[in-house]
Amino acid sequence: MLYNIHPLKLFRALSLSLELSHDGSARHHWRTAMIASRIAEELPIEDSERQLVLHASLLHDIGAAAHWDEEFVGDGAFEGAAQHAEAGYRLLKDSRALGRLALPIRYHHARWDGMGAAEPAGKAIPLAARIIHAANRMETLLAEEKREHVLLQQRPILKTLASEAGKELDPAVVAVLLQIAEKESFWLDLINYQYYDRFFSLRMEGHMHLQLAEILDIAEIFATLIDQASQFTARHSRFVSQVAALLAEKKGFCQMEVTAMRIAGLLHDLGKLSIPAHVLEKEGKLAPEEQTIMRQHTYYTYRILSELDDFPLISQWAAYHHETLDGEGYPFRVPGEQLRLGSRIVAVADVFVALTEPRPYRPKLLTRHQVEEIMQERAAKNKLDDGLVKLLFQHYREACAGMHKWENGDAENEGKNGAMPS
Repeated sequence: MLYNIHPLKLFRALSLSLELSHDGSARHHWRTAMIASRIAEELPIEDSERQLVLHASLLHDIGAAAHWDEEFVGDGAFEGAAQHAEAGYRLLKDSRALGRLALPIRYHHARWDGMGAAEPAGKAIPLAARIIHAANRMETLLAEEKREHVLLQQRPILKTLASEAGKELDPAVVAVLLQIAEKESFWLDLINYQYYDRFFSLRMEGHMHLQLAEILDIAEIFATLIDQASQFTARHSRFVSQVAALLAEKKGFCQMEVTAMRIAGLLHDLGKLSIPAHVLEKEGKLAPEEQTIMRQHTYYTYRILSELDDFPLISQWAAYHHETLDGEGYPFRVPGEQLRLGSRIVAVADVFVALTEPRPYRPKLLTRHQVEEIMQERAAKNKLDDGLVKLLFQHYREACAGMHKWENGDAENEGKNGAMPS
């Protein structure tokens, strides 16, 4: 099993997750990237700088994705722009794979005139950030007026951008944008979803591809983002990844496959960014209609990861964790005989971690015996793989290692009161 992922392909796919809870059909990040890339291609800068602009544009709102409901208010205006830009910077700054995107993302809302914020101003703002700011502003104006035909929006939007040059936006960047936006084709490309694939395929620069370790690093960042969406899942994705990797090792997966399993575990709940906060944060069991909404998350995990045609196994391992051996799982109702071992592993790991975590609807932590009993019952009903459940509890202490502190302080207490980790 080989992984030969182009970074642009990965960033383009993962950018879809950043707007799921706001408007997953808007393609805000893709359109911002298209505008920013067109600006960068007209400037006398290195190819590496153009590449930076394109990649950072695709992820520019990563700091807001877990809390879109808080970022957008009433009329759709952005609040807390500096806060989400700073949050994005903190997520990325120490990343080996994405650290270079941190500064452009940090300052993509910095004003050219420096008013109203203790940020750099003018040419002290990184050029990539200035380009993304202008592109983001144009795309936002376009989105706000989307009821009108796009060509009828051209003049009002360009007038607004011209008025903001030298104040909010870099006048040199705006000048370039105004020039390229004179073409009707520029605007029609932005609303033509069929053109998007061609736009990105033409920019698959060079033969640079991500190593599996770099993909793992990126998956760690998105796991943090996913788990931030709810106060009850602070490290859920990492623990599922840990348990799934352990089971994969015990089943004889090679090291590359174990790393791929770690990635699948980290990204298995990527689609949860589509779930409204009031559902994720509900302090009690979900009502039937809320459960129905929750079921969409695995669908979006699959659709996002399946954008990566080099990622077929990881997308299935990650997204099929609520499919069941009796074929009655969701969202695809995959027959049990078609469920790969990797998907069964992530399903077992996800149930195990969920049962051992504190949850608002469970006043007390479950004991090891209770967790094992529940999982064995599900296996008996052909919901979980019985062999994997048995394997998990044969290596129970390894599975729990590093996951939680024991309820009363250390592992010795398990023999005294049977408490699961808290």
